[in-house]
Amino acid sequence: MNNAFPSNPFGGSGFGSGPGGPASAIFDAMDQLRKTFEQRPSGGSRMAKGDVRTAVLSLLVEKPMHGYQIINEIAERSGGSWKPSAGSVYPTLQLLADEGLIEAEEQNGRKTYSLTEAGRAVAAEHTETPAPWESQSKGESSHDNPRYTALPKAGVDLAAAAAAVGRSGSTEQVQQAVEILDEARRRLYSILAQD
Repeated sequence: MNNAFPSNPFGGSGFGSGPGGPASAIFDAMDQLRKTFEQRPSGGSRMAKGDVRTAVLSLLVEKPMHGYQIINEIAERSGGSWKPSAGSVYPTLQLLADEGLIEAEEQNGRKTYSLTEAGRAVAAEHTETPAPWESQSKGESSHDNPRYTALPKAGVDLAAAAAAVGRSGSTEQVQQAVEILDEARRRLYSILAQD
């Protein structure tokens, strides 16, 4: 990544100079950091429509689930890098029900989905194929790559902490935060220089 962040992201000759003051500058830097990490990796981590179907069938082989459980289970198993939207999971569930592969049962005000015999047969045909979150984590995508999971989270967490100091800290605390962030930036660039 080229130098996406200026050496003094807070503007001017020191922290907080310019319009908006220190908190505004920190929020701007945090927003820039967030936008940098929101960019999808090349090759994309979006899953194809058939992957949602396969994922749903793979999960329902294990136990009956409601839609929200399916979404969360996929997100958990993919390490948080793939969380299908309700707008892709619920229509898939309806389609599978229309095909007679799953059935819904009302439990505690929620529809819980389970495989029918036909659904078990279709799911059994795909037992040799890894579930979508497994194939993605074996190098076909970036799901378990820290570049797209741990690093962005750490960066956003750091930016949020800096913003909190900018909002609530005293002048001395803000200056300490600037010094820490400057040192962190230098140390991060030194990692790239270690080749």
